[in-house]
Amino acid sequence: MAQRQNNSQSSKDPINNTEKAEKEEKAENGEGNSKKKELEELPPFEIVEGSRIPASSFMFQFKNVEYSSGRNKTILCYTVERPEAQIFHGYLEDEHVSAHAEEAFFTSVLPQFLTSGSVTVTCYVSSSPCVTCAASIAQCLRKNKTVRIQLAVARLFQWEEPEIRRALKGLRSAGCQVRMMRGADYIYVWKNFVEPDITLDDEGMEVVKDEHQDFIPWEDLEENSRYYEEKLAEILR
Repeated sequence: MAQRQNNSQSSKDPINNTEKAEKEEKAENGEGNSKKKELEELPPFEIVEGSRIPASSFMFQFKNVEYSSGRNKTILCYTVERPEAQIFHGYLEDEHVSAHAEEAFFTSVLPQFLTSGSVTVTCYVSSSPCVTCAASIAQCLRKNKTVRIQLAVARLFQWEEPEIRRALKGLRSAGCQVRMMRGADYIYVWKNFVEPDITLDDEGMEVVKDEHQDFIPWEDLEENSRYYEEKLAEILR
């Protein structure tokens, strides 16, 4: 992480009087406030949407380790099933800055599929939702009685925090099924949401790995899944 620069003036380096006067004049004219307002009105961090996740990103972000240092994104892969065998796939990702993938999906993406009839939604998420996102999901279920939602998550986010535990219980009370991803889920996501990484050969030409390459699980995938399942069962008890 880059160190924050120290912009404070030294006591041995007095501020130039002309510069000080200019700053005071700008403040009186509201120029300083205008710039501050412009900064405040910048759009929030853009949510990335698509149909396929790079393989390397999936393998890193969905790895179900207990300590997720460096995994500062949430990736959400969704399947929406509507009547008449209509199935829609896609994914969103964020960087936990100002908008989370779960909240963006349930407030902006899903509503377009709720025109009529029952809808079944399955989300495969790299980590369980925060308090705000859990509230958005619960609200969606309360507003739309014909919607069924299942979350399959790779890791539990801050599961020891009381407010997170209450949020997960609230999801279940609202009718949302929450479970941990197992090997079969990883294989499903790999086949339906992951694209092969592109590399360059010695001549600078693009080389695409075999698109049908099987998912290769890490050694402790199932063990970690069982560990998280025990923690989730304890929370929802």
